[in-house]
Amino acid sequence: MKILLTGGAGFIGSNLADGLLNDDRVTEVRVLDNLSTGSLDNIKHLNKDPRFTFIQGDIRDYETCLQACDGIDRITHQAALGSVPRSIADPLTSNAVNISGALNVFTAAKEKGIKRIVYAASSSTYGDHPGLPKIEDKIGNPLSPYAVTKFVNELYARVYGQLYGMEFVGLRYFNIFGPRQNPKGPYAAVIPLFVKALMNNEAPVMNGDGEHSRDFTFVANAVQANIKALFTENKEAVNQVYNIACGERTTLNELFAMLKEEAGSQLNQLYGPERAGDVKHSLADISKAGELLGYTAAVPIREGLKQAYRWYAQNPDRL
Repeated sequence: MKILLTGGAGFIGSNLADGLLNDDRVTEVRVLDNLSTGSLDNIKHLNKDPRFTFIQGDIRDYETCLQACDGIDRITHQAALGSVPRSIADPLTSNAVNISGALNVFTAAKEKGIKRIVYAASSSTYGDHPGLPKIEDKIGNPLSPYAVTKFVNELYARVYGQLYGMEFVGLRYFNIFGPRQNPKGPYAAVIPLFVKALMNNEAPVMNGDGEHSRDFTFVANAVQANIKALFTENKEAVNQVYNIACGERTTLNELFAMLKEEAGSQLNQLYGPERAGDVKHSLADISKAGELLGYTAAVPIREGLKQAYRWYAQNPDRL
């Protein structure tokens, strides 16, 4: 099959490109990315593979999406502007990329007769629902513009599936981390920031008291989920959304302690104000993904942290 991978120069997307090109069922991986948050450094090692092609383009342009969909069998849509704080600072751009851009991809797929789209959804969709663990059919009100955009993706996927006979699989990611995650810029994720702090021997500042907890998920687990969703032959598995996580909760304090152990550091963290729009605790029930997709959290958090730390240690220029 020929796969279109939007956002394939990004952190998750580039890891997914590697996974797809290691799959015998894949004859082409076509990456579409505008490089606003992605990097050519993430995919330059793929240029020698004749099955790999790169298109620099923006999903906000419908004609670009149409051209990218030519001859494609299935799509994995990873392109988005992540980050709750970024969406609070600039909701218009988050909306344009995450809603209008996704709609362009979905509509171009419809026009080109592409039946199945796997798309990156988000745990932010659970919003203010207090229940733990998070179960797919129980959501609350969104707490940020970013959360709104990712919920709208799910709504469009449901409607397009019903109206046009398409197959959609939404993957609600829970705090994905791993190699190539960017620690630079104002909206960097917490794990690469902690790693950078440890390598520079500079105390990191946590938002709040460090007791916020997340279901941190190594990127290889997200890659596995995408590939299983792209190729599943279980008809009950499509037109669904799934939690993609480990099913374990780790506080920021515990997370930093594990990284300190890996680094052999005695550095202590500092604490700052809580961040607007943040959910206090997050934990996924991953049983649905296991039952319908055959997903397993193959790489637990401690092993994932070891792999991530070693990658940054071997690639200090990426910090």
